[in-house]
Amino acid sequence: MLQQTQVKTVLPYFKKFLLNFPTIDSLSESKEKKILKLWEGLGYYRRARNLLASSKIIVRQYKSKLPKEYKDIIKLPGIGDYTANALLAFVYNEPTLAIDGNVKRVFSRILNKNESKIDFKKIIDINKKKLFKSKRNSDLAEAIMEFGALVCKPKEPDCSGCDLKTMCKYFKSKNKYIKTPKTKPKVKSYNIFCYINQKNQIALTKKHKFGFLNNFYLPPMQEVKSKNLSKNWKYHSNFKNLISNKILDINLYYKHTSKNPFHSEWFSLKNNYEFIPSFTKRIFKQILKTN
Repeated sequence: MLQQTQVKTVLPYFKKFLLNFPTIDSLSESKEKKILKLWEGLGYYRRARNLLASSKIIVRQYKSKLPKEYKDIIKLPGIGDYTANALLAFVYNEPTLAIDGNVKRVFSRILNKNESKIDFKKIIDINKKKLFKSKRNSDLAEAIMEFGALVCKPKEPDCSGCDLKTMCKYFKSKNKYIKTPKTKPKVKSYNIFCYINQKNQIALTKKHKFGFLNNFYLPPMQEVKSKNLSKNWKYHSNFKNLISNKILDINLYYKHTSKNPFHSEWFSLKNNYEFIPSFTKRIFKQILKTN
């Protein structure tokens, strides 16, 4: 849940999730619909599906215990190098670090080097004896992450109160490195077509080619290269939506109909007991403003 989502947002979801799935066995036996409903609002729903898939593998192949080897953990759906190392450190107290943005920033400041020019794995391997002096490997992994978040912050780092400033080349140097600026998210334009019936329901379909929302209910939509209005549809509004590092420039259209559009199902614009992604819910709100 913490991948690409802030702690304060995650906490209520996490508590509710554990109440529903207190063990990995109970999670593995759950239906995807229930997990997605509990995940509703967190976004990046592939994480929820990967979590379910991983739980099934762990229960069946590893007797409900997280595997202890990196080569086995990395094979689990949705687990990359960062998460694998985090799990090894936090669960099994292994001498390793989870290289997230905070950890990268701490090392790059100490070395006064741009992150893109640093081989973090090599640095950790070379300095293993210095880094992992005690047996508190889990605490060290978490401490460096927290240090980057609270002291060695992206903007206005607390250098005066930093215990590492005597060895920090960034603090000592007049020529401080400049962090590589983030690439701007791409802007893509889409037309979204909302069929509305007399019961104040909207037609949604899973038949679409919208990669990161595959197998989710959405109104019919198409990517467009120009902003020409679509014929035979009433123009509703334009809004922007940031999703999966993309800015979606959306033109919303609607049409009243009594027929059920092909490959679609009717959903209430107000009361939904099925899982509906946040992206679709925002479209509902837009339509309800004037409908």
